[in-house]
Amino acid sequence: MDKFLISGPCRIKGQINIQGSKNAALPILASTLLFDNAVVIENLPRVKDIDTMLNLLKSLGSKIQIYNNKKTVRISRIKNSKYLASYSLVKTMRAGILVLGPMISKYHKSITSLPGGCLIGARPVNFHLNALKKLGMKYEIKKGYIHASSKGKLQGTQIKFSKISVGATENTIIAACLAKGKTTLKNCAIEPEIKDLTNFLNSGGAKIKWIGKRTCQIIGVESLNQTRYSVMGDRIETGTFCVAATISNGDLKIKNFNPKIIQTEINILKKTGAKIKTSKNEIHIKGPKNIKNINSIITKEYPNFPTDLQAQFMVLLCKAKGRSSITESIFENRFMHVAELRRLGAKILIKENRAIIEGNTQFIGAELMSSDLRASVALVLAAIVSKGKSTINRIYHLDRGYEKIEKKLQKVGVKIKRLT
Repeated sequence: MDKFLISGPCRIKGQINIQGSKNAALPILASTLLFDNAVVIENLPRVKDIDTMLNLLKSLGSKIQIYNNKKTVRISRIKNSKYLASYSLVKTMRAGILVLGPMISKYHKSITSLPGGCLIGARPVNFHLNALKKLGMKYEIKKGYIHASSKGKLQGTQIKFSKISVGATENTIIAACLAKGKTTLKNCAIEPEIKDLTNFLNSGGAKIKWIGKRTCQIIGVESLNQTRYSVMGDRIETGTFCVAATISNGDLKIKNFNPKIIQTEINILKKTGAKIKTSKNEIHIKGPKNIKNINSIITKEYPNFPTDLQAQFMVLLCKAKGRSSITESIFENRFMHVAELRRLGAKILIKENRAIIEGNTQFIGAELMSSDLRASVALVLAAIVSKGKSTINRIYHLDRGYEKIEKKLQKVGVKIKRLT
């Protein structure tokens, strides 16, 4: 099993290009099940979850052609469609549930495994199922599979999500594209990746528009047409590298990303002392010699602070002068990285969903164990500014979401090796 060996401390300096967004690409790929004609998706990240989704689409009857060093795919449907999204493919990836909406909408039948992914909370699928049921889907759960069907076309309706859910918003938007009539979705998630999904679907002939901050209207169409689309840059990778530069007193240029998308994170980094200049598709960030504490960060739905950067910012605040706190309001069980950070010397107290971080930590290298995707990269950040060598085990979590992260880090001054 692969692991990283990192020798610190290191200073981040140089330039990196941001990969395509995993969290935008996955629902876009799932939605290609709706299309009658071939679609071309560009700027895909070369990460494990994308490979898993492409294999899932193949198993459902899609023909996949890969170009441009795995960053571009051409997807077309074959006539003999299959309906089983098996556990073996869905178990490692939460986004596997996103094939349910398009399969029901297009083919009126699906047998989809309940999903897997990172162990960071319940992430219930009931929000997906309740919304799709209102569109006309019938289902029962048997032996870990959702057996779903509909009598002909789904029917447009009005749906208000009881809780903001990214996945349920995506699944329902996709399903409503071919439904009969108008669907209005209220209390939607509005993450940039969802806007990227709707832009993609509209490029293929869907009729989707946002008629309020969290209200989306979809007019069903008969079919979706051939299209070509480039996936947006990854905001979580961008935020991660911004933290890397800040924590290491670094000097980093980040290219191929629109900084307006992460304005909340940029504002917080500026409060810690980082000097940040932005242009249309570039961020230039210089880390401070002395990092300032942040009294309170609370994870919330976009456009607020993202849960997927919580662990990375916790590492940063360990190095700040003074006490800070982070409240995790999205997922339970998302402080699993704390025990490993303590092994490096961090002083963090957990009170229910709140972490109190004592600053001025002098990290000392140690052997560490990854628990999930974002926790894994937090350990990498901590190891970069630790004194001595650190070994990070179970980095397959990282490979699910970060494209050759060790190669990018090596180019900007980090002493990191992948050991196989």
